Amino acid sequence: MFPEYDVIVVGGGHAGCEAAAVCARLGHRTLLITMDLTRIAQMSCNPAMGGIAKGQIVREIDALGGFSGIVSDISMVQFHMLNRSKGPAMWSPRTQNDRMLFSQTWRQQLEAIPTLDFWQDMVVGLLIRDKTVYGVKTRMGYEIHSKIVILTTGTFLNGVIHIGEKQFRGGRIGEPHSWGLTEQLRELGFETSRLKTGTPPRIDGRTVDFSQMEEQKGDDPPRRFSHLKTPLPNKQLSCWLTATTPRTHAILKEGFDRSPLFTGRIKGLGPRYCPSIEDKLVRFPDKPSHQLFLEPEGWRTTEMYLNGFSTSLPAEIQFRALRTIPGLENAKMLRPGYAIEYDFFQPTQLHPWLETIYVRNLFFAGQINGTTGYEEAACQGLIAGINAHLRLRDEEPLVLTRAQAYIGVLIDDLVTKGVDEPYRMFTSRSEYRLMLRQDNADVRLTPIAAKLGLAEPERIEGVRQKQEALRTLRHLLETISVEPAEINQLLEAAGTSPIRQKTRLIRLFHRPEVDLDLLMQAKPSLREQLRPFPPEAIEYAWIELKYEPYIQKDRERIARMNQLEDIPLRPDIDYWQIPNLSYEAREKLSRIRPRTLGQASRIPGVSPADIMTLLIALRQGRIPHHPPSASTTNGSSQTATTLNHTNPPAHIHSATAEEEDEDDIGLTRCGCQPFRC
Repeated sequence: MFPEYDVIVVGGGHAGCEAAAVCARLGHRTLLITMDLTRIAQMSCNPAMGGIAKGQIVREIDALGGFSGIVSDISMVQFHMLNRSKGPAMWSPRTQNDRMLFSQTWRQQLEAIPTLDFWQDMVVGLLIRDKTVYGVKTRMGYEIHSKIVILTTGTFLNGVIHIGEKQFRGGRIGEPHSWGLTEQLRELGFETSRLKTGTPPRIDGRTVDFSQMEEQKGDDPPRRFSHLKTPLPNKQLSCWLTATTPRTHAILKEGFDRSPLFTGRIKGLGPRYCPSIEDKLVRFPDKPSHQLFLEPEGWRTTEMYLNGFSTSLPAEIQFRALRTIPGLENAKMLRPGYAIEYDFFQPTQLHPWLETIYVRNLFFAGQINGTTGYEEAACQGLIAGINAHLRLRDEEPLVLTRAQAYIGVLIDDLVTKGVDEPYRMFTSRSEYRLMLRQDNADVRLTPIAAKLGLAEPERIEGVRQKQEALRTLRHLLETISVEPAEINQLLEAAGTSPIRQKTRLIRLFHRPEVDLDLLMQAKPSLREQLRPFPPEAIEYAWIELKYEPYIQKDRERIARMNQLEDIPLRPDIDYWQIPNLSYEAREKLSRIRPRTLGQASRIPGVSPADIMTLLIALRQGRIPHHPPSASTTNGSSQTATTLNHTNPPAHIHSATAEEEDEDDIGLTRCGCQPFRC
């Protein structure tokens, strides 16, 4: 009934869609298995894409040839560029989306790929031989074979939904949970735990008094996520700002004794940065109100999302509290908010290309790795799919660095540090955010997409135009001069000192108060000479030039950091045998097995002194390794290394018994080069 596939993708969420799309587009016979084909790429929480740092990720996905930006543009009901009052490194695009159109558009994109098949079923197990996956088992009893499996299971693994004292199994409200995979993977030695996320109630927009709320309009004109010329809406829907009241808080507190969050029924950790409304009341007891945003769910529905009111309190408490909020006094609730607990796997059990360490050809992407958010999931799915393609072609994996992309920051954080709460991307997580802007995502990443065969000619031309605009603007600013009479009035109005003699534009351009528009007003010829370039190219060019001194400092920092990134660490190093390493460093290095000294330096608990100890030992050739043992991978004889990942040898036991980790899983890790086993 089923052929042997190159790739099976398990899960039809944002990660699964990107993974399946890229594998199939690159010519591999791909099967997407999901429990409900009518809910492809479901926006199960907020119907929005992007936001602070998340918007940069969506642009990076698009620059690499993913579909999330295109689908977001097509289903957009509002666009807003966040943080415009701050520097360009902080500018973050965000769209409000039509929930149903988003899912429908994703399915249309997927169904247009000839090499992609679909199957509606639940995967309950993996087919594994010699620590290599070769297919899946489904609830219907089918065994489907493939060379690679990508798990993108979202919140469905043993999902439990909480609403007050009510508790029932489910992956999302109204959908069943998934079982079997966690138990099998745990038996193979994988570390798993529980996380929690939540969602607010949905409101009937026909029962809302918008006159009591503050209207939040979109940017005019709207912009795009995609670097392609995707269609833009002729009109936009507004969001609405309101806030809780002291009466709201009093009613919510009445339900605290029935809150699963406070009674201990919820064991999983939730996100600190997106707390439930009951969390906010506990953390900020003196705050009289909290902002709420009422956001439309689409063009053809009155359903609205109450952003900022995530809760798992009893439904009757939610309803009473809602009616104390300005504008919602007569509101009807379409469905209550709820919390969901689900299984995830510590991402330190992954290689940086998202293949699991313990089972070859098995990739994880999305919330299974402890992340939260559509954007974080989608970028992992794209990278897992690209690396599945490279594995099938026996080529080196794609590992984006922290200096190349927010995607690189995210994955490096996951595989190096692990998670103890749902991971969300912030601009503050990047050391090089001035270089990882939303306006230059295509310049950074489209050349990679072109090498993979994922970049249309239009994308490549867009990058060329930006590079040409940068050269042209640099030349014009360095060669055009301005007289005091032409510009002094503009300079004084901008709050900067006038000039006394003829001055080249580049000198004025580096003043913080001076932007390109001011110079164009003084020198209309500058505007005319830049007219052939699209606005996106000009924006990129002026930002690059404006912040060039700071960007150059970042490049120098990256060069210094690359000295550590270029020093490889073999996967079979016996860190317990290296003198002068701290106990914590030995334990963390033995468990995570960093690929480079740079990655080792970012592991929490590994100090600069530990890095210097490693560097000296490497230079002196005094790095002990575990003895090799014969192993067989994929039927061919290979040399691998059986490692004790966590247990120190007896003579190193200097910690207390409580501090020692007794879990010796003793699994085989490959000691070869990536993808060359």
